[in-house]
Amino acid sequence: MALISIVVPCYNEQEALPLFAAELGRIVGEMGAEFDGLSFEAVFVDDGSSDGTLRALKELTGDGSLPFAARYLSFSRNFGKEAAIYAGLEHARGDYVAIMDADLQDPPALLADMYRAVTQEGFDCAAARRTTREGEPPIRSFFARRFYRLINKLSKTEVADGARDFRLMKRCVVDAVLSLGEYNRFSKGIFGWVGFKNKWIPYENVNRAAGESKWSFFSLLLYSIDGIVAFSTKPLAIASVSGILLCLIALLLTAYIVVRTLLYGDPVAGWPSTACIILFIGGLQLLCMGIFGQYLAKTYLETKRRPIYLVRETNIEK
Repeated sequence: MALISIVVPCYNEQEALPLFAAELGRIVGEMGAEFDGLSFEAVFVDDGSSDGTLRALKELTGDGSLPFAARYLSFSRNFGKEAAIYAGLEHARGDYVAIMDADLQDPPALLADMYRAVTQEGFDCAAARRTTREGEPPIRSFFARRFYRLINKLSKTEVADGARDFRLMKRCVVDAVLSLGEYNRFSKGIFGWVGFKNKWIPYENVNRAAGESKWSFFSLLLYSIDGIVAFSTKPLAIASVSGILLCLIALLLTAYIVVRTLLYGDPVAGWPSTACIILFIGGLQLLCMGIFGQYLAKTYLETKRRPIYLVRETNIEK
């Protein structure tokens, strides 16, 4: 008997959880009829929700009405989606492990295609990738595409445009992901870094079934910076090269001023150009210091070796 564990990070998903459970139950029934000897479990991770998410999870996992085994973890506070994914993978017992959001933006119907890919087509992992971004604010879609282009240019780890955390993995892939116990996690990069044979399954964007997105533009910006810092050191090289170029320019300008003074005297230059140069140099210095600071901050957090998450309540037996 093969077991598929489904890790479901939840943050303020009280409204979406009943809809998700009903849809997942339907897909589980269809896959159980198609594939003999297949069983399912869901590992819900409450990421310190402030609404009734925990209460909804207790109701779903306690009445025994679901066509799959259901367990839950509840964090002591909000640790973030990355921590929720890591916790779910740690507690998943299946031969195959899937990750999907509770808002139904990750269509459970794709699970069957993913299962065929890893069992019949020789892949170790099957992951979903959005081909459209309909329903998203245009400004958010624009910057998301720019981010994927930027990180793929800066990093050797490929992150596909439109990649989702929604995927089905063999146990060997899950073990590899869990072996990376870093505190500052960027799962899309981690999945690419560990390698293995992966199949991308394209699908059109699906809007949330209920509730509102918890990702603001600013939080996505910070998340993208975390991803770049986690999987590329090229920003440090860019800062260093910028300093070298400015030194060369300064030397050339110094030589030019000396020659001009010897030939034509020393006319007084205008202050606007001087002010612009000072502002430019000062801004570039602050930018480089900010880049160095990001890497230093991540190193500082890693050296503390704090736990990635803390569990307040769970129905999972040790």
